[in-house]
Amino acid sequence: MSHAPVKPELVRWARQRAGWTIDELAGRFKRLAQWERGEAQATFRQLEDFARAMHVPFGYLFLPEPPVERIPIPDLRTIRNQALARPSPDLLETIQTMQRRQAWFREEQIECDAEPLEFVGSARLSDDPRGVAREMRRLAGLDDGWAQKVRTWREAVGELRRSIEQLGVMAVVNGVVGNNTHRKLNVTEFRGFALSDEIAPLLFVNGADAKSAQMFTLVHELAHIWLGESAVSDTGPSSLPTQRVESWCDRAAAEFLVPEDELKGLWPDVRHEASPFEQLARHFKVSPIVAARRAMDLRLVSREAFFKFYEDYIAQERGPRSDSGGGGDFYNNQNTRVGELFAVQVFRAAKAGRVSFKEAYDLTGLRGGAFQEYAGRLGVNLP
Repeated sequence: MSHAPVKPELVRWARQRAGWTIDELAGRFKRLAQWERGEAQATFRQLEDFARAMHVPFGYLFLPEPPVERIPIPDLRTIRNQALARPSPDLLETIQTMQRRQAWFREEQIECDAEPLEFVGSARLSDDPRGVAREMRRLAGLDDGWAQKVRTWREAVGELRRSIEQLGVMAVVNGVVGNNTHRKLNVTEFRGFALSDEIAPLLFVNGADAKSAQMFTLVHELAHIWLGESAVSDTGPSSLPTQRVESWCDRAAAEFLVPEDELKGLWPDVRHEASPFEQLARHFKVSPIVAARRAMDLRLVSREAFFKFYEDYIAQERGPRSDSGGGGDFYNNQNTRVGELFAVQVFRAAKAGRVSFKEAYDLTGLRGGAFQEYAGRLGVNLP
């Protein structure tokens, strides 16, 4: 049985890139430590299995040295004001998949003589983010108090995502890589990203986050589209981003979700309650942290009061979330993982023969019966 002439440092790089330790993989790859020390070489079959497990292209293992992989869009993520290091295979693959979808959708829209979307890149950092947020909400058809009319955070995320797609923005919410429930996206690595384009803008939200937190990320990434700025982000309601772009998008998202006038009108009725931020959160369908942060920014509560609440809330929230996973009906999940706006265009193109079924499978991540069934549920009956 022939062995693969792979350098030990490439094996080590692939393992570390995927975030595994040697001990964690010892049961599956018994000689992994020897491969990394150069004391033994894997067979080609073993190396193929290893590449699949590490989610690394097989050919990468035969390079002369480990490649330097970079996120293909501006990286605005920071932890303690330090730029993050090597991106995970899950993040890289997710961005690359969304870029392929965007490129296809853009060509399809151009073939159909679609006009550029006027709001993409219409805002400037010198603009007041509050005024831009009000315009964003107006174009999305979401009036004051819209969130109070839906019962749950899950329904609010769905309503917000659908409103964004009606603008012509592909809005994807997914907590795993494609449909692979064994590859859950890491919220501590990123919360979302935006791929700005005047014809085919796309935003992606990490669905492994809590539903209430997804609301903030959806609008934060939409603000990136308004600025015409692609980026991957990790900011949330408790962060104080140093980048001007991220700070601007945070302020726009806060006004969009928790309008200043509406909050100030509600505050006298809830300020003396035992849990005022939770009440505001239920009203606006945001996380209590977003509500508390908004109250602090509007000087309704002190900075000390906000951070005390934040620390207490985070301490109570530790542990598994009931609303962060990808459970539920498979086809309903595709509405967020693929998005109706994109999926319908792919199904129609496949039906008309403008795209092969193989390419359509690759674009949507669906195959055979699942592809046919989902198309039917969206009103496209395929032959």
